[in-house]
Amino acid sequence: MAVKILSVDDETDLELLLTQYFRRKIRKGEYEFFFAHNGLEALQVLLKHPDIDIILSDINMPEMDGLTLLTKINEMRNPSLKCIMVSAYGDMDNIRHAMNHGAFDFATKPIDLDDLQLTIDKAVEQIRFIREAQKEHEQLVDIQSDLNVAREIQHAILPRTFSLKMEKADQVDIFASMIAAKDVGGDFYDFFAIDDHRIGFTMADVSGKGVPAAIFMAVSRTLIKATGVRGVGTDECMRIVNDMLCGESVDSMFVTVFYGIYDLDTDTIEFTNAGHNPPYILHADGTVEMLKSNCNLVLGAIEGITFSRESFKVQEGDALVMYTDGVTEAENIDHEQFGEPRLEATLAALKGAGSEQIVETINAKVKEFAGEAPQSDDITQLVIRKK
Repeated sequence: MAVKILSVDDETDLELLLTQYFRRKIRKGEYEFFFAHNGLEALQVLLKHPDIDIILSDINMPEMDGLTLLTKINEMRNPSLKCIMVSAYGDMDNIRHAMNHGAFDFATKPIDLDDLQLTIDKAVEQIRFIREAQKEHEQLVDIQSDLNVAREIQHAILPRTFSLKMEKADQVDIFASMIAAKDVGGDFYDFFAIDDHRIGFTMADVSGKGVPAAIFMAVSRTLIKATGVRGVGTDECMRIVNDMLCGESVDSMFVTVFYGIYDLDTDTIEFTNAGHNPPYILHADGTVEMLKSNCNLVLGAIEGITFSRESFKVQEGDALVMYTDGVTEAENIDHEQFGEPRLEATLAALKGAGSEQIVETINAKVKEFAGEAPQSDDITQLVIRKK
């Protein structure tokens, strides 16, 4: 596209001089000139042609001088519009004033057109740089807008009301939260009714961060729930989902999963731990127990493997506290981790607490511990408590 140049000068012979000197560039479509004889005319031209790139303006003109015009141009706040001021060699005070108030460069009369050509080339280079930066900024704004939408979608697919439509739902107290380290995260939790007396629940952490992890998270959650509602055992559910994820995995992504089924008739939780952090049981008497389990491989790593399942009895007042490593590996400014001992101590002080209080207290303790240190990983919890 042609570089558009507005020449503002009350000396009409400058118009002929410029069109003659730059005739080849004008014919080739590289330059397009516009002309005005004072600042007021220049502003009218700018209204009609807002895409003008360079203004070549005399300082001393009738009706509106070049310095006043420069002030008006500055008010437009267009960083890609460059002003080259022109004045007599002896008028250095005005030239200095113009340079101090945003002029790109200056030329002295009589104008050295060869030197003016170099100045215009330099201005064009700056204009292209600024416009490229503006384009990249607009792209970043669009990306941020997309990430904001993605964050809302991700939060929408995770349960936000902690109740279930089943006959015995009032026997359990459920609460969860996810605090993403970036705009979108790779952690997820879920719970759902399998039938009138069984609840399926999941705590998981996808490898990686950002958008790829969020997409893999959405796929993993959907597959686990779609398989889990069929009522298959936790080990079979993990086997089926693992094989499907291995078939679709990109960039060697995987997910650690703790998947359980809570049978409200028998007060038994059947579970399979696929490489995830072992949860804790906060007993009604205030004691804290880490739930030991067999070591199973993460999902999405190796196709065709089998998984084991285990079970334990739930007593009244017991709370199963599941979390991702964003809790225990949260760091303070000294790079010290929150760690399992602090988590156990926090839980030990929560005897008799409801699931929401447990989640919110742990979040507060982690935040207090981290202080000014930036959050480096998603922080996610799911607590299921037998009333």
